[in-house]
Order: sequence, then structure tokens, then C-alpha cells
Amino acid sequence: MTAISLGPAPARRDALARRIRLLVTATITYNVIEAVVALTAGTLASSTALIGFGLDSIIEVTSAAAVAWQFSAREHAVREAREKTTLRIIALSFFALAAYVTADAVRALAGTSEAERSLPGIVLAALSLAVMPFLSAAQRRAGRELGSASAVADSKQTLLCTYLSAVLLIGLVLNATLGWSWADPVAALVIAAVAVKEGRDAWQGKGCCAPSAATVSAADAGADDACGCRPGCDCCT
Repeated sequence: MTAISLGPAPARRDALARRIRLLVTATITYNVIEAVVALTAGTLASSTALIGFGLDSIIEVTSAAAVAWQFSAREHAVREAREKTTLRIIALSFFALAAYVTADAVRALAGTSEAERSLPGIVLAALSLAVMPFLSAAQRRAGRELGSASAVADSKQTLLCTYLSAVLLIGLVLNATLGWSWADPVAALVIAAVAVKEGRDAWQGKGCCAPSAATVSAADAGADDACGCRPGCDCCT
């Protein structure tokens, strides 16, 4: 059988690793600022949604920091060895987010608190909705080309932050204009369900199953699609 290379060349692999390090650095920096603003605005407005969003930003920092730790290693073999631990950290971050969002949504639906209008919160949610999709897409492309399940999983964490930004924005706007305080917690419960699914996938190592071996037979390679993922993998979706 003829053996062909599936993974990127060493030079390309190093370039992708550097790109991922830059992306997670940008993600960490933005989310630290986002967390400070959201927690401050949420406290001032007594908004559990904003406070929850700020805590989500802290969880996103944890996830991105785990990927940064993995890719701080220069040797490809060391990065691969750290992959499972990184995925575990990301999965636990998803589960923690789902647990908090669910508890916060139930508490809001029970009417235990009523948030005031928050213009800074609306601006922050709109800004995050504009920024996060680009960071997520860029890291996802680099991660799936490199065959890194942890990088792809972290990009999903960033994408989930985008969804939360949309939920937060809708909830804050509806609360500010129509007084519909129930809209945000209902949508947040849907986000929590998505977070559980993504956490389970990360724990199981799903998300990108590009092979770690350098070569496979030509017959096997024919079963792969253009981005190096075998049928049933979702790294290209």
C-alpha cells in the first residue's frame, strides 16, 4: 500500500501552533476585560444575567489558559501528551458553566430578583457578539488543520460565549424596553443544554479526530474528507 502524509508539514504545524497561542492570548485578554466590566455592571444593576456572563468569561479564561498551557510546549509530542488533560479542563469548564447558568436561570424565573436597566451591559453584550465569532472561527480553522481536539473544543467554548452574548443582549434589551424579565432565563436554559453536550464531547475527546500518525494507507486516506477528518467526526462542521 502507498503511504501518504495526512498531517501538516512540520513548518506548517509550528506556524499553526503559534497562531493558536496568539488566538488564546487574545481570547484570555478580552475575557479578562469582559469579566471585570460584566461583574461590575451586573453588581451595580443587580443583574444576575450580567453577573453570570462575567463568570462565564472567567470560565472561558480557564479554558483558553488550558490550551495556552498545552501549546506552550515547543515539541509536538509534548503537546499531544497534554491533549487529554486539556480536554478534561475544557469539559469541566463547560459543565461548570451549564450548572451556573441553569441555577441562575431557575432563580430568575422564580422571581427572586429583578434587574435594573444596564446600558453598559447592552454595549458589552453587543461588542462580544461582534468579536467572539471571529476568534472562534480562526481558532477552529487552525485547530482542525492541526488535528487538535483541545483547540477545536476551546473554539466551541468561545462560540458558546457568542451565544451567551446574544442571549444576554436580547434579555437586557427586552428588560429595558418591555420589562420581559423571563426572556433571558428561558434562553439561558437552552444554552445550558448546549454546554452540557459540548462538555460531554470534549470529555470523550470528540471534536476533531485527525490522525496523529504521520501516514496511512491510500485506501484508508480515501475515507477522509478534505480537512483530514474521518466520517463521524465533527471538526469540520
